[in-house]
Amino acid sequence: MKKKISVYVSFLLAALFSITGCNTQKKPQEKESLIPVTLNEVAHSIFYAPQYTAIEKGYFAEEGLDLTLKTGFGADKTMTAVLSGEADIGFMGAEASVYAYQEGANDVVVNFAQLTQRAGNFLVAREKLPDFQWSDLKGKNILGGRAGGMPEMVFEYILRKNGLDPQKDMNIDQSIDFGSTAAAFSGGQGDFSIEFEPSATALEKEGIGYVVASLGVDSGYVPYTSYSAKESFISEHPDVVQSFTNALQKGMEYVATHTPEEIAQVIQPQFKESDLETITTIVKRYKDQDTWKNNLIFEEESFELLQDILEDSNALKHRVDYTNLVNTEFARTAAK
Repeated sequence: MKKKISVYVSFLLAALFSITGCNTQKKPQEKESLIPVTLNEVAHSIFYAPQYTAIEKGYFAEEGLDLTLKTGFGADKTMTAVLSGEADIGFMGAEASVYAYQEGANDVVVNFAQLTQRAGNFLVAREKLPDFQWSDLKGKNILGGRAGGMPEMVFEYILRKNGLDPQKDMNIDQSIDFGSTAAAFSGGQGDFSIEFEPSATALEKEGIGYVVASLGVDSGYVPYTSYSAKESFISEHPDVVQSFTNALQKGMEYVATHTPEEIAQVIQPQFKESDLETITTIVKRYKDQDTWKNNLIFEEESFELLQDILEDSNALKHRVDYTNLVNTEFARTAAK
């Protein structure tokens, strides 16, 4: 009898080991033990799918972080949140860090991870234009973006590439608040509008406008959005920045290896106002145009291109050394 019991116990121990020993995936910590981190994003858009994937898949919790997400509705507001300490990390166009540096910020805001490598907005027209050319914008009224912001500067960059003068060849309205252009366009303002998703697709579904060009395709590879934090925060909390970057890298890898349908299902809780079909359509649009990087490393070549765009828009007082505003240590570690 003792022998039978001994064999039975051994069997149970072996089975238990096989269940627990083979599961090497890192599990989320208990919420009480997580480190709180506040992230302020420039906008809430499907354009940033890898970030929402990381949230919904629990990657930040796996890395020991309790992430609070806030939306700034504009790079200027997001940068203000970072500088004031309201946010630990900001997610916006890297041009905001250049502006802050030029204004002599005491605590430099440093970019440590780049998410998108193409513009995420689209040109919406009032009618279908299957043979659209950028020259079609001559003499038209366009709802643009804030002066000095990436959406507007990339738009003007494309116009100049196509031999157009943004100031003389058309009328670009820059007076409308970020996120309100779709409503203004629906109300009858402008012949064209520059829109992010899901606004571009929503206008199409309502029959109010039609996407005729992708700024992401026509501008080429551009360092459109990145994550940044004050130099003091990075030096005082390098473990937090590394964990944050690790979680993002997992989100990037999931998006790179899964279908638009799978990605859309994961991030749908972040966009309850949109149906799954719409989210899938938008994710596919972004994925097809190679919107997201495979890693988060903000390369020097990309930073110099950013400064070229700033110079073309007369938004740069003087060029800034790459090493002053970019730290690739955390992204390189996460990519290993």
